[in-house]
Amino acid sequence: MIRARFQRSPGKNEMSAGAVASNPIPAARVLSPRGRRIASDYLRRILSARVYDVAHESTLQPARSLSRRLSNQVLLKREDQQSVFSFKLRGAFNKMAQLPPERLQRGVICASAGNHAQGVALAARRLGCRAVIVMPVTTPRVKVDAVQALGGEVVLEGDSYSDAYLHALALQQAQDLSFVHPFDDPDVIAGQGTVAAEILRQHQGPLDAVFVPIGGGGLVSGVAAYIKAVRPDIRVIGVHTSDSDAMRRSVAAGRRVQLDDVGLFADGTAVKLVGEETFRIARQLVDDYVVVTTDEVCAAIKDVFQDTRSIMEPSGALGVAGIKQYVSAHRCRGQTLVAVTSGANMNFDRLRFVAERADFGEQREALFAVTIPEERGSFKRLCALVGARSVTEFNYRISDQRQAHVFVGLAIGRRDEAERIERQFVRNGFATVNLSDDEMAKEHVRHMVGGRSELAEGERLFRFVFPERPGALMRFLAELHPQWNISLFHYRNQGADYGRILVGIQLPAGDEPALRRFLQSLAYPYVEETDNPVYRLFLR
Repeated sequence: MIRARFQRSPGKNEMSAGAVASNPIPAARVLSPRGRRIASDYLRRILSARVYDVAHESTLQPARSLSRRLSNQVLLKREDQQSVFSFKLRGAFNKMAQLPPERLQRGVICASAGNHAQGVALAARRLGCRAVIVMPVTTPRVKVDAVQALGGEVVLEGDSYSDAYLHALALQQAQDLSFVHPFDDPDVIAGQGTVAAEILRQHQGPLDAVFVPIGGGGLVSGVAAYIKAVRPDIRVIGVHTSDSDAMRRSVAAGRRVQLDDVGLFADGTAVKLVGEETFRIARQLVDDYVVVTTDEVCAAIKDVFQDTRSIMEPSGALGVAGIKQYVSAHRCRGQTLVAVTSGANMNFDRLRFVAERADFGEQREALFAVTIPEERGSFKRLCALVGARSVTEFNYRISDQRQAHVFVGLAIGRRDEAERIERQFVRNGFATVNLSDDEMAKEHVRHMVGGRSELAEGERLFRFVFPERPGALMRFLAELHPQWNISLFHYRNQGADYGRILVGIQLPAGDEPALRRFLQSLAYPYVEETDNPVYRLFLR
């Protein structure tokens, strides 16, 4: 085993893990003789890997804002900056460059959720051979289009990588093509290992841990093999999503475990069964595993954007999500931590979901179902309890003569604040259910509150636009006449400069002049929607 010792004084703006660390993360595992042999064997492969015909040395970029928040130095290994926006071209080209010329001329085939497919297609174009790419039907369109643009012949088959893989094996036999595995191949693993070689070359000072996304295990195996051969003191930590954690389960069981289903949000790591070779390497060389939720991944995508103005795909942000969870769990400070941002092939349409869920991942939004008496003034009393907190959502529709159920979203600073708010509502006579961890509430119910009501007789419907600033919503409610009944209320903070409210108001007879005065006094743009056909079809 080769051990390299690096000595360098950190710059004045860097945190030195050796000097200021408190609550350090656990020490790296002691390698067994078998683990040392694996690392040594792969070191030779990695040092001789051919990747720079198509790849470039990607940036190791400080995440300055995230580092300040976490009180640790966080560095991003920007593999999303490669020409195909992913590290996968490294392993694909290295594998194909090792093929005998006669096999290369017959063509290659692969199965991939998208990023490996682009790597194979690019390598095939550079090497002048045919490439057949089998992709799951769930693959984002942006990845399919990218493969086709590079000259790959795309075949869509199955709902996951594993399904596409079986179909690709059948096509390989039928057409006598060479199979380029996305992860379970020594040449592919060695190509991915060049990522670690670059990290250690770019940062020769104290380095505590490298966090690597895991699907089938090719990247984490290559990274772990190089690091454990050169700097075995550095921890290598694999990061899974909670619904695609095949490697973690396999290592825990001591054998490869096949998942029945995998999640599709982080499609780049949605693998049911890890490779034989990647399992052999990971169980010997990877120090630990972190499992993150979809909401935590969304928050990590936002974190990377704030520091880099780049948008990761879900799998590409796993390393950052893993760092945040690990720091929280171990309460470490002053450490130097690297996240491999492995890809940026993001479907634009997914951004709506990411933006919606990022605050939950950061524990910055809490949802509640609050029951209040169906009587005038109750809604205002509830808002008074909310006080100066930022309201992210208010949904309500009159449905019962005695009780009203209000769907409330509030900005919070930490998760236990949601519990305190719940207790405050209950102490003031409002039965409350905390929905912050309720998947159905976050995904569906928040968009479905409302509908027709027989109790909404004489309702007038108005749509308002107002400046999105603290107190604007309370000012609106304070100006409402106490004899007017709010029969419908919908507000959702969209992060824009202006907020939008849809309000149903029931007026006593003769209060039309007072309504006009109220509308004028607000000085907010508004539109009356009482005659809108959508209102009549779905809400009236």
